[in-house]
Amino acid sequence: MNRTFTALVTGGSAGIGEDVCRRMLDRGWRVVSLSRRPPALAHERLIGLEADLLDPKATNEVARDVAQRFEITHVVHNAGLVWPNLLDEVKPEEVAGLTQIHVTAPLVLTQAVLPGMRQGGFGRIVFVTSRAAMGVPTRTAYSATKAAVHGMARTWALELGGDGITVNVVAPGPVRTDNFWGIIPKDSAREAELAAALPVGRLGSVEDVSRAVLFFAEPEAGFVTGQVLFVCGGASLGGISL
Repeated sequence: MNRTFTALVTGGSAGIGEDVCRRMLDRGWRVVSLSRRPPALAHERLIGLEADLLDPKATNEVARDVAQRFEITHVVHNAGLVWPNLLDEVKPEEVAGLTQIHVTAPLVLTQAVLPGMRQGGFGRIVFVTSRAAMGVPTRTAYSATKAAVHGMARTWALELGGDGITVNVVAPGPVRTDNFWGIIPKDSAREAELAAALPVGRLGSVEDVSRAVLFFAEPEAGFVTGQVLFVCGGASLGGISL
């Protein structure tokens, strides 16, 4: 496909999002990084926008701005937060907040750029969720909202396939990122135990995840839609030893 691509990547200032931006830039695409912080990565085809997607008003404003300024062909929603709590301590506002950033924000952003995708007859929408959507202790708000994205993505895939727009999900398992280290101390015994418990015997890297995102984002991936790919080192298998 001989055309110019412009990708909107949320949470593009660090970790998985930054590596996704880098790989897209390496392909010659233009990238709009949307995050609370400016991107550390510098490139002539990288535009950094700052907004807090926990804030509905800020989300609506930046969605309008993006739609007016850019012809977006790709949306990668990678921004996310983990607010861990056991059931007894979960607060309704935690569920509401994570719903805003994981579900409502990508809805608003995609609605804003969807007319342009439809007009161009092409689009790639990729969500980064989590293996935690299958259930993890202390993750009521997180797992519930990530699982909601899986249902939303499959629904969008059904609605948008005829427009040349695919919608897919990458669901990472334990990956060495700031979010992970915010819960599991870096280089701790617990981190080593988690790595040893995985079938592949190691934790994931940001590159493991970003490569999967780029597979779904490629123009050649037009026959793949509505899929959830667990990039989790086997953590989603749920096997038991007898």
